[in-house]
Amino acid sequence: GPPLYNPRFEYKFFMAKHLDLEEQEQLDQLKHFWKQYGDLITWALIAVFGSIAAWNGWQYWQRNQAAQSAAMYDAVERAATSGDMARLERSLADMKDKFPGTTFAQQAALLAGKTFYDKGNAEAAKSALTWVADKASDEGYQAIARIRLAGMLLDTKAYDEALKQLAGKFPAEFAALVADRKGDILTLQGKKAEAQAEYSAAYKALDERADYRRLVEIKLNALGVDPKSLVPATASGAKS
Repeated sequence: GPPLYNPRFEYKFFMAKHLDLEEQEQLDQLKHFWKQYGDLITWALIAVFGSIAAWNGWQYWQRNQAAQSAAMYDAVERAATSGDMARLERSLADMKDKFPGTTFAQQAALLAGKTFYDKGNAEAAKSALTWVADKASDEGYQAIARIRLAGMLLDTKAYDEALKQLAGKFPAEFAALVADRKGDILTLQGKKAEAQAEYSAAYKALDERADYRRLVEIKLNALGVDPKSLVPATASGAKS
């Protein structure tokens, strides 16, 4: 006879058909959504992952630059220690050419400047220190270079040029050293009153426990100034 009516079979058939229609509807909605926003999402993802890749690449480049500049600084230091001036000049030139913006390059130029000067090559020393004074990104290294340049010019009696190196703005922590160096130059120029003023400024700016302050005190004494008179009585009493 004919097959018996099976309600379960009809229910399963209905549900399967319903799910097919529902899935098709969802698929149509997804296609519509992707057609409208797909490009925007794709470019957003590219930008995100591109930024991550760029950041990782930048970090790698930075580490690589630091490692290479450190190695080149070692070469400068070895040349300075051994007294090989030709090698020192080559190593410093390479470093200034390849890694001019790094801290290692600034340190290397300061070291080279001192070494050149100690070895009697004043021109090479001046060139190295001038590069730091003009090109260094760190104002502390610039200050050191300018103070050392002023000292070199002082030794050659180029007093006006030395004072020019000490003109302008310096970081606060170098104020005492700059004033002391100015005092040295002015003393040699015979400008006693101006030298006293600079030494006095240096003395007051230095910590009372600093050894360097005793040197400034000697210079003031040589000019007939009692450093104790520069400190107000109230401040002196508070310190004691």
